[in-house]
Amino acid sequence: MISFLLDGEDLADTWFAISPLTEVMGSLRVLREPGLQPLHAPWRSSVLRRLDPADARLLAALVGPTLALPDFLTPRPTAFAPTIEEELAAVRAAPVEIVRRDLFAAHAPAPLPGALRRVDAPSARPVLELLDELCELLLRYWELAFRSSWPRMRLVLEGDVTHRARQLATGGARLLFADLHPNLRWRNGELRIDRMISRHHVDGAGRGLRLVPSLFAHKPAPPVSAEEPPMLSYPGRGAATLWEREPGPDVSALASLLGAPRTTVLRLLAEPLPTVEIARRLRVTPSAVSQHLRVLHTTGLLTRSRDGRHVLYRRSELGDRLADGA
Repeated sequence: MISFLLDGEDLADTWFAISPLTEVMGSLRVLREPGLQPLHAPWRSSVLRRLDPADARLLAALVGPTLALPDFLTPRPTAFAPTIEEELAAVRAAPVEIVRRDLFAAHAPAPLPGALRRVDAPSARPVLELLDELCELLLRYWELAFRSSWPRMRLVLEGDVTHRARQLATGGARLLFADLHPNLRWRNGELRIDRMISRHHVDGAGRGLRLVPSLFAHKPAPPVSAEEPPMLSYPGRGAATLWEREPGPDVSALASLLGAPRTTVLRLLAEPLPTVEIARRLRVTPSAVSQHLRVLHTTGLLTRSRDGRHVLYRRSELGDRLADGA
């Protein structure tokens, strides 16, 4: 079990972040162990067909035998949605002793794979050269496996954050943590993460907590090192919808009531989505979608909320009842 002791200051400084590098590193577990999340099988097959074998070997070496990842490759986000370039800049700035510590910790008790053994050299130069090589590798991997899909991935992750914010607003920290994952328990100011190989306790000490949803996480994943400040990557909602095809027209009685296009929009909005993403999935123009959204919202079948530059639409309680009944 790993636990975070969080006082009032830590809870006040608890916020969510969307991390491209967390997704990149989490996906390496899926490349290595496809049974963890079979829903990503089509994506995995596509990536492995295009991935250079030498790159694949070095990426595989970053995942420990227990599927642990080096902490310096999942830096704590300092903004809500940093770019991959910003996060890799933080990786490049990692001290040599931290790089060594985290690589050995991720693979313990096994020895380091051959591709990483140069970090055991007495001088700093081989470590810095490896750090540079890893950053270039991860950027190539991002371009190959994530760049084109990232807008859609980010929207799914933003939908998760919107849901969690609603949980926090209606039930406080207790409901938020209870809803994140069955392995998490919140009691008396302590957040416990069960079923972990490591056993240590981390005092927040006013440093706050970063919560990072991930589409590739199969369980909550805190830092491996007890010296790192509180951060938790957890399985994001909506991962199962990521690769699914756009829904076709509905031919049920609900379609007779609303018409096929509006029924399709209503059934799509089980999770919050902006107009542009709805239009992309349905392969129509945003203006065409806007007309249907306006009617569905006016009749009380949809709710809407603003999230940065986007207005997110989601089925209302009435809309849920109609869609579920159909």
